[in-house]
Amino acid sequence: MSRFAVVGAALPKGWPKRVRSAAIHAMSLAHATLTTSRGWVANHWNARVRLKADNDRLRQEVSLLEEELRIKDSRMTRIPPHERPHYRPIERLAILELRVTHLAGRKHLLIVTLKRVA
Repeated sequence: MSRFAVVGAALPKGWPKRVRSAAIHAMSLAHATLTTSRGWVANHWNARVRLKADNDRLRQEVSLLEEELRIKDSRMTRIPPHERPHYRPIERLAILELRVTHLAGRKHLLIVTLKRVA
């Protein structure tokens, strides 16, 4: 399922139906334009152009994942620590590995108390 399939749910309910429809159509048009241009560039004869297109695609994917994490983190901060989901032992180990290896400077990515992990 595409990330764009749930766009309708993100629009405010108070907006008139025509405005919501126009916003969805504008987003669909932008998505179609990006897809078409990326398809053209992905098949370009110049390797440097293909590499730039791949770089742009990966940067967009990172920005989408960062936004997804921001939304998840904002939700998790509103839940008291003792009411947050419980983690299975293998998930606890994965969290500890991430904290040790990747999150030295970015501890805000996982909203977990040490008591919860232990």
